[in-house]
Amino acid sequence: MPQPALIAHDLVRSLGARRVLDGVSLTASPGHRIGVIGENGVGKSTLLRLLAGADQPDAGGVTRPADLGFLQQEPPFETASTIGTVLDQALLEVREVLTDLERLTEELARSADEDPGRAELLDAYGRRLEEAQDLEVWDADRRAAVVLEGLGLGAFGHDRTLGSLSGGQRGRLALAALLVRRPSALLLDEPTNHLDDAAAAFVEEQVRALPGAVVVASHDRAFLDAVCTDLIDLDPAVDGPVRYGGNYSAYLAEKRAERERWERRHAEEQEALEALRHSAGVTAHRLAPDRERRDNEKMGYGHRAGRVQSQISRRVRNATRRLEELEQAQVAEPPRPLRFAAPALSEPGGESADPLLALHDVRVPGRLALEGLEVSATDRLLITGGNGAGKSTLLAVLAGRLTAEGEIRRRSGLTVGLLTQDTVFDRPDRTALDTYQQSLGVARAEAITLGSLGLMHEADLERPVGQLSVGQRRRLALALLVARPPHLLLLDEPTNHLSPRLCDELEEAMGTGPGAIVIASHDRWLRERWRGRELRLDAGQAQQTVAGSPSRTETGKGAHRHGDGAGRGGG
Repeated sequence: MPQPALIAHDLVRSLGARRVLDGVSLTASPGHRIGVIGENGVGKSTLLRLLAGADQPDAGGVTRPADLGFLQQEPPFETASTIGTVLDQALLEVREVLTDLERLTEELARSADEDPGRAELLDAYGRRLEEAQDLEVWDADRRAAVVLEGLGLGAFGHDRTLGSLSGGQRGRLALAALLVRRPSALLLDEPTNHLDDAAAAFVEEQVRALPGAVVVASHDRAFLDAVCTDLIDLDPAVDGPVRYGGNYSAYLAEKRAERERWERRHAEEQEALEALRHSAGVTAHRLAPDRERRDNEKMGYGHRAGRVQSQISRRVRNATRRLEELEQAQVAEPPRPLRFAAPALSEPGGESADPLLALHDVRVPGRLALEGLEVSATDRLLITGGNGAGKSTLLAVLAGRLTAEGEIRRRSGLTVGLLTQDTVFDRPDRTALDTYQQSLGVARAEAITLGSLGLMHEADLERPVGQLSVGQRRRLALALLVARPPHLLLLDEPTNHLSPRLCDELEEAMGTGPGAIVIASHDRWLRERWRGRELRLDAGQAQQTVAGSPSRTETGKGAHRHGDGAGRGGG
């Protein structure tokens, strides 16, 4: 059966007084995988919710397949449900088709060739058989096992409750359910958050193999590069949202060229407007009845007055008309993009040669086993490893938020800041600006204003935190850290939920400046460009490198360490 298209026409959606989407249209045909990108808060998740029918537009409409699948950033699961329940729901249609096919097979076997209803029965059987083949129903259980294994969930019992899973594991289960289901159109909101390399590569392979339409909102630059056939940029543009053919790398080149064209066109129009204003103003001045005449005008003034006045009036009208037309048709000024502008991500840790932190034989039972680690005052350390290897656990130990067995030495007076994966604020009713001021104090908030950091638009500063997108809340949490830089900054998956532009700028900022920065990340784009130390958490032999070059090998349960001494990260 042919796969249906997903079509949206002139979607408009306002949240409160803010218009989030204004006349957005798209057609996602079978076989096309469209990436939706843009700054945090431009409406990517809102667009996916409208496409899915989870929210209704103020204007416009959506034509969607009946079996559309939607992966949300926060899976709507009951904590008491089990993995088996989720899989049963994913396979419900497959099993219904198979049951119906078996019923029709039995009815055909009981009917005779001359029975009046046999032709209709054969027709129903043929339709169900075609549907079963499209859904690959006989391979569904094996496919479910392969998907669970590919997403790192294969070892979990089907009776395990969702409340016992981490947020990342629940997200992977929701994604697994959709890949098992194989709907004719699929909407994915940040599908690679919480995925390690192997799982991300598996998802890329699965998504590329889907026959139907796919629309994905993602900040994972490597994923967009590997999967997408088209990209839609929701950032402001001269003629509204722009659709680009190709992957993320192709988009970057065209986006820069498009921005330059917009800026050049706007500048040229402003020059033309200024010239017309000047022309109209000068001509009108010459036409003014009380203007004092020069001596060389007085002799023939009465003779030529009517004709000259008429010519000047016509020129004034023409210049004024051209000015009005150009003012009405002029392109808007390109909005100033957010530019990450923190003075420094971390503060100098002093002149002592001693490390800021030293760990020896540290253990968190069932979560982390590390023989040793030192973090110097200017370190740039990247922590990598598969899901469950202990990356977040190690950051929590370094931050002093989790008690661990073993020896941990901290330099006296050390200040530590931690950006966690889950951004939660106690007072979602407070505005972003109030939250910033209450957390830092008035003096510090005035010395380094929230708007000056380039993390949030001015229009969003007065919005309640609870109304901000996930990415905007994460930007606010990052702002609170860098506004009062610690000696040691710990970042857990810092590029999750952030726009690609901000990720690029954040990576660049991490490579310079004082203080120490330790990052845990699955981000393949970031890791491929990293130039500092790397610590890989898993069991077995540990190999150290600086800027990607092996320097020594040592045995250490739970960790591979790359780098010996301070390195500088690069974007």
